[in-house]
Amino acid sequence: MDFARVAVKRLGAVVVLLLALSVLTYALLALAPGGPEQALLGDRASTPETRAAIRALYHLDEPFPVRYWEWLTGALSGDFGSSIYFRQPVLSVIGDRLPVTTTLAGFAILLTLAVGIPAGLTAGLRRGGALDQGITFSTLVALAFPPFGIALVLLYTFGVALQWVPIYGSDQISNYVLPATALALGQAAVVIRQTRAAALDVGGQDYVTFARARGLSRLRIWGGYSLRNAALPVLTVAGLLAAGNLTGAVFVEQAFSLPGLGSLLIQAVNQKDIPLVQALVLLGGAVVIAVNLLVDLAYMVVDPRVRHGASTRAEA
Repeated sequence: MDFARVAVKRLGAVVVLLLALSVLTYALLALAPGGPEQALLGDRASTPETRAAIRALYHLDEPFPVRYWEWLTGALSGDFGSSIYFRQPVLSVIGDRLPVTTTLAGFAILLTLAVGIPAGLTAGLRRGGALDQGITFSTLVALAFPPFGIALVLLYTFGVALQWVPIYGSDQISNYVLPATALALGQAAVVIRQTRAAALDVGGQDYVTFARARGLSRLRIWGGYSLRNAALPVLTVAGLLAAGNLTGAVFVEQAFSLPGLGSLLIQAVNQKDIPLVQALVLLGGAVVIAVNLLVDLAYMVVDPRVRHGASTRAEA
């Protein structure tokens, strides 16, 4: 029942946020200089009649409220229109690119968590030691380089110089090794630092000290008492990173020529493809909101105190 109440309240907020995001995006695209007819015609000579015909075809001369209302009513029925540049339904264009981005994002977050959580716990449990200092220094180095720079270094080293992995393509899992690594290095550093801080905080709690005094092993203390409490901040970071991988892997996709949603968004903006840009922005907003909702629900599963607090607020 607690989950249902929280989900209903959050879904109401989701509707409002997505509506506001759609209005803002549509308004910014309408106010931007230029128009789709310029992108379609390029440098070719055109007459005013040709440009007027293109604008009439895509209803670009209608007032902003009318255009937005037509788009909104279509979107509510599942019709996001047709791409001006690709001449295909928007959902079809996005569907062709979505598997590439989801594969890259999933691979990257798996690498991030597989490296970040064990390394962060190790550093936190061995505070001040050589291993802790080495891990902490490594995170500083990883955070100092942007994913795009890491992508270029990996691309040249392992793809061009050593030729261990393919440098382009998206039809094999090996094509995602370098892009996912480029995304995961900086993200793993964030998870390591967050996990280490959480481990240090939980390790200083009274119940952990009491458990040590009782002679319980470190494995028993962390496996049965502390790991859940240390997991809460890590859940938040992991959720934000997962959403960021799905919506913000633009530079890595560009570096490795992956035909994902990030490169599609850049192309759509350059071509002033309003229906496609609108759908991509809404998809990104929906992904971020959905991931945050899932993280909140995961909080309630991991920590009963959060569940009890949600129940109390819902009853109030």
